[in-house]
Amino acid sequence: MTEAALEAKLEWLLNQPSENEVIEFKEAKNSFDLDTLGKYFSALSNEANLKGKAAAWLVFGIEDKTHKIVGTAYKQNGTELQKVKKLVSDKTNGHIGFIEIHVLQTQQGRVVMFEIPPAPQGMPVAYGGFSYAREHENTIPQCDEKRDRIRVQAALDWSAAVVDEASINDLDLAAIEKARTEYRKKNPSKVAELEDWTDETFLNKAKLTRNGKVTRTAILLLGKEEMEHYLGSCDAKIRWILNERSGERIAGEIFTLPLLLAVDKIYAKIRNLKYLYVKDGTLFPEEVLRYDPFNIREPLNNCIAHRDYTISGRINVVEFENDRIVFSNVGTFIPNSVEDVVKKDTPEERYRNTFLVEAMRNLNMVETEGGGIKKVFKNQRERFFPLPEYDLAGGKVVVTIEGKVLDMEFARILATNDSLSLDDIMMLDRVQKKKRISAGEVGHLKKLGLIEGRKPNLFLSPKVVAHTKNEMLKADYLHNRSIDDSHFRNLILDYLKKFGGAKRSAIEVLLVPKLSDVMNPNQKKKKIGNLLTSLRKKNLIVQNAVRIWVLVKP
Repeated sequence: MTEAALEAKLEWLLNQPSENEVIEFKEAKNSFDLDTLGKYFSALSNEANLKGKAAAWLVFGIEDKTHKIVGTAYKQNGTELQKVKKLVSDKTNGHIGFIEIHVLQTQQGRVVMFEIPPAPQGMPVAYGGFSYAREHENTIPQCDEKRDRIRVQAALDWSAAVVDEASINDLDLAAIEKARTEYRKKNPSKVAELEDWTDETFLNKAKLTRNGKVTRTAILLLGKEEMEHYLGSCDAKIRWILNERSGERIAGEIFTLPLLLAVDKIYAKIRNLKYLYVKDGTLFPEEVLRYDPFNIREPLNNCIAHRDYTISGRINVVEFENDRIVFSNVGTFIPNSVEDVVKKDTPEERYRNTFLVEAMRNLNMVETEGGGIKKVFKNQRERFFPLPEYDLAGGKVVVTIEGKVLDMEFARILATNDSLSLDDIMMLDRVQKKKRISAGEVGHLKKLGLIEGRKPNLFLSPKVVAHTKNEMLKADYLHNRSIDDSHFRNLILDYLKKFGGAKRSAIEVLLVPKLSDVMNPNQKKKKIGNLLTSLRKKNLIVQNAVRIWVLVKP
């Protein structure tokens, strides 16, 4: 926080009622017992969770009853003060520590402000093995009822929390006007009455505020840049990076509040140039933008809507020049899978940030009717571009949107197979990219006659390839077809009969070029070993003393 922001925060804290379970004042003129500090940390953190607050505060240098600033000499050495963070976190479960320890020098004296995070959902914070709570101004062992409320609580909606010290004056006027414009587009039936709404009425109707009180959602989407401190430890920024294809950085910029305006600024940064390619059956090139505008805005807005704001980390938009865009945000993917989202046309049943998602829907930023991600897939299919890639590992969501045709021949297959459903294309797209698909998906595609081979060596079937006019493509794909093992065994027997014997290396020279192209070199060697073993067990061949394979004499 800036010094001005800290002064404003302190003034707000001092004006709160004396009996406040998420705020505690202590004189701490010269020192303060570490274990007592740890107990306060546990108690205030747990109360902040139960009351849905972004943070709790313990402030040294303040007289408790009068809220008068008296100053403190506690840990005047900055290094010693920062050590307190580690000493407390070392004795808390999960090693939870202070968001920050702020020092403010006022005219009345030095003040130390401990910013304490709320307990994680479902996990009461304990210090030294015991969890604590607040009862008015007293710190006491946490009772079973409060402990159980935290343990069994449903996921709290971070985005719906009211920011008590914020007002509508903390919102950006240009962002409010942009919000009105987008609300008109989304709600044409309310255009007439919208003109008569005050900003306060509009923000309530658009579900950005709650009964006139500013929420975290309102700060995120419409807040002035300098109001980010209202969001506590949340890093409400979006980082745009432009890289060369090799990954070397060319340019970059960080965008902050209000995020409603930041989306347009980031979109303007992306180099969405024209892309030319020739479709099958015509001499005239198709000219399209590398990225459908919807395919940029939808993933970016989804990053804002579904990010886990209780975890530190920025939203990233990484553009690889004339190639692809990668969007990423922290937070697990709540639906069962991307495939489930694409297959069903119904909205999701739950969201991480329900209040934020509803507000973004009202401002025309996201679709909650279940069609946003599916539309991105359809846009890519219609261009014959690779389908979006979703990486859901490591508690993050990473989405890659390609801006070109990676495999023109595969694109032509899709272009000439109108009967393929989007579900089928999603599976075939992963087969073509050598990605894993489930046993059930393999069975489905084989039942339709769209693929052949065995996992992991799957390839498109002649039924799929037959639709293209490219004869070389047909030959190339058909070469992947497996030839019956008896054919290869006969080749070995004929070779040994004609030349009397052969080393293993000679047999590999004979068979490797004839084996399926979907097999890697190690798999081909293993296949040849299995063929030789099969013939040996049938007592048709044997390996002599100098390791030469020969026929067994009758």
